[in-house]
Formats: sequence, structure tokens, C-alpha cells
Amino acid sequence: MLALSYAPARLFALCTLLALAAAPVAAQTTSSNMKGLKLSNDQPIQIESDKLEIKDSESKAIFTGNVKVVQGTTTLQGGTMTVFYKSGGGSISSGDADIDRIEVNDKVFLSSGTQQATADKGNFDMTRQTFVLEGKRVVLSEGKNVFVGCRLNVQMDSGEAQLESCGGRVQIQLDPQSRKPQQN
Repeated sequence: MLALSYAPARLFALCTLLALAAAPVAAQTTSSNMKGLKLSNDQPIQIESDKLEIKDSESKAIFTGNVKVVQGTTTLQGGTMTVFYKSGGGSISSGDADIDRIEVNDKVFLSSGTQQATADKGNFDMTRQTFVLEGKRVVLSEGKNVFVGCRLNVQMDSGEAQLESCGGRVQIQLDPQSRKPQQN
């Protein structure tokens, strides 16, 4: 079983690997607690895209084309990103939107330090505190340690995570050199 911990994030969260136990895993689904990549609440967010369409009447903002979000050491990229905010909860254009959920599509990439994840699409549900990465091949990695499945579900407040294989098997490659030395 994997022994990982998770730290919640307010705006974005992504699960990737931090500490790995080299136990064999050959199931179609694996569950664990995972440490999250997160955007810091106290740092500015920079968003770049080829186009931005703000639809305040629909409580959403649509970023299209080479979307890149940077906050601190965390970078999120994708082809499109739609931010849905709660009605009456401010707006994107004024910078005070109360985010409900975020959908990212078209080659999603998230990176923070040595941790990375790729998928076809991602969904961050801020109300339910859930995060889902999906695709034909969802890859989570830190250095030479790699997890591969097709759907990663994370409960952000508890850190419970589940990686599914969607018909095949979850694949894990572990580098024994990455384990932290045990202290006496």
C-alpha cells in the first residue's frame, strides 16, 4: 500500500506522489492519502491565454488557447479552462469571484517542484472539495516514481485518493533510491 499524505488547497489542488513505499500493487484500483500540489492562497495568480470570454450573466469565465496559470511554484496548463463562480459571489472581472468549480481540458499539465501530472481533462469542485483528473492515460510522477491510470479521484479535505485503471490495470514504477532514509 502507498503511504502518502495530502494538504488541502482553496483554489486548485492536484494529487501527486511524495513518499513511496515499495510494495507491489497489481489491482485495478488503488487508494491512498496523497500530498497535494497547491496554489498558495497568499500569492498572486497569473493567468495567460489566447482568449478570455467573461460571461457574468452565466457566472463563468472561459480561457481558451494555450492556457497557463501560475501561482508561486505551481503551474497549470491546458487548452481551455472554464471557471464557474457562484451567482452573487462576485465576478472574475472584479477579482472577487467565489469559485464553484473549474474545468480544464485539452492536454492538462500540472507541475510544482519535482511533482507533475498529466491528463486529458481535470475538474476541481470547490464546493464538494473534490478533484478529478481523467483521460486515456493519467500520469502522476515525482522524479523516477510514476503512477499511471485513467481516473484520479481526490477528496481534498481528507486527502483520500483513488486511482482507477478503467478496464486495464493501474501501473506503478518505483525507484528504490527515492525513499527517504529511515531515522532511528
